[in-house]
Amino acid sequence: MIPSGIRASPDLLSMETRTAVLQKHLELEQSAAELSDQFLNLPSGQIAEAIAAALARTAEPLDVDRAILCRLDADGATRATADWSRDGVPPPSPRPMSDLFPWIFERVTCGEAVWCPTLDDIPRETDRASCRADGITSIIVLPLKVESAVAGALAFHTVRGGRTWPPGIYPRIVLIASLFAQALARQQRDEAMEASDAEMRRLKDRLQVQNVHLRREARERAEAANPVVGHSGALRRVMEQVQQVAMTDSTVLLLGETGTGKELFAAQIHELGARHGRAMVRVNCAAIPSTLIESELFGREKGAFTGALARQIGRFELAHHSTLFLDEVGDLSPDVQVKLLRVLEERQIERLGSPKAIHVNVRIIAATHRNLEQQIAKEAFREDLFYRLNVFPIHVPPLRQRPEDIPLLVWRFVNEFSKTFDRRIDAIPREDMALLQRYSWPGNIRELRNVVERAMIVTSGSQLPIALPSAPSAPSAARKRTLKLEDVEKDHIRSVLDDTGWRIRGATGAAQMLGLKPTTLEGRMAKLGLVRPRL
Repeated sequence: MIPSGIRASPDLLSMETRTAVLQKHLELEQSAAELSDQFLNLPSGQIAEAIAAALARTAEPLDVDRAILCRLDADGATRATADWSRDGVPPPSPRPMSDLFPWIFERVTCGEAVWCPTLDDIPRETDRASCRADGITSIIVLPLKVESAVAGALAFHTVRGGRTWPPGIYPRIVLIASLFAQALARQQRDEAMEASDAEMRRLKDRLQVQNVHLRREARERAEAANPVVGHSGALRRVMEQVQQVAMTDSTVLLLGETGTGKELFAAQIHELGARHGRAMVRVNCAAIPSTLIESELFGREKGAFTGALARQIGRFELAHHSTLFLDEVGDLSPDVQVKLLRVLEERQIERLGSPKAIHVNVRIIAATHRNLEQQIAKEAFREDLFYRLNVFPIHVPPLRQRPEDIPLLVWRFVNEFSKTFDRRIDAIPREDMALLQRYSWPGNIRELRNVVERAMIVTSGSQLPIALPSAPSAPSAARKRTLKLEDVEKDHIRSVLDDTGWRIRGATGAAQMLGLKPTTLEGRMAKLGLVRPRL
């Protein structure tokens, strides 16, 4: 059936007009043949560009002023994916066809072609008003079917007055529309394959991440029966705090020097808590470059920045309904601190490149070796973020404050390396163990472990002599320390005060850690000239 507006009798046309019409038909047929070949052999990824070029090539012999290809999305909305306008003609309205032309949209989605040489041929005033607002004087809209379903529409507009169409033009335009439908089908298949590939890569990446976490979790569970070694008073106080806070969802801030085992205490809090059924997710904030830490924490969408070739799930999403351990949180950059504060306040994240908020149910355990109060004074750490993290602070004591735990730790490491090196150790010289207990261990438990490993490597017998770490050959003047008893006492008290943020009283105060009354400690500080540094 030929739509109204097309002249059915060629006898009404003059010879000159018929010659011009024939020329236009030949141009359309040649264009259709070229488009068919191009769309068939076009490499993946170039369909969109080819569709835009094809609109211009088709519009010229039709002598129209605009050509538009719209896609019908799964939710029923239309969006223009390509358009062409003649020089001097403004582009079409960006509003969806369903809003601008409801009658035309209804006809096209039912699979009917709409052919209106003049606005009087449009029966509904809403559509006519939209045409007038957009300068349209004549409009053709054809449905584009993919697998018998309408997947889009091809529209042609004129703005230079109404049009009547010569005979024979309708089947050729329908042919052109079928070619665009094939291109649209190819584009949808390519997009579906690309989305499928991206989803497979995302799932693969997530499985790899989960596999790493599961292996680590299995290793931790194997040691869960006795994860923390020691029986000193300082360690017992920490373990009491761990047990107090573990069954809550409160945020915990672990404070202490590098190498004191803060991550081990974080794992113990998680294992004793209600979220132990899922793996704890770890992030070392100091080990990830500042340019990547945001996407590691919150995730990213494909194309969020150069090199972001696929969607990435952030650590917050991985830790949903579990625990997120933020190690060395004091090393976060100021801009990431702001976003972390927002997540802690709103319990929502946004992936890089996406405005969509994602709710997360995560328990936060943070750790740092830095004095955050001093960092706040230097404006290197946000005070409001500190208060968000400092809900339940736990001060992990350095190894020098728990010398009675050193023999137990040494034998734990000996047993570990005996399995690794397939070697049996029966004894450790008593004098060596005494030296280990008197050493200050600036590197804490990590340094002790390295010393034991080194001794296991160089020893061949069943007795394990352990040498203390060698002192630097040329220590700087700043690191030289006097052996006067008063200076040693002063340095030790200052170190404990630094560890506790110069807090004297209370369960986590310096007096408790030193085993002194607060008044006694204050008297010793006054005698030694120890004054809290100004912030």
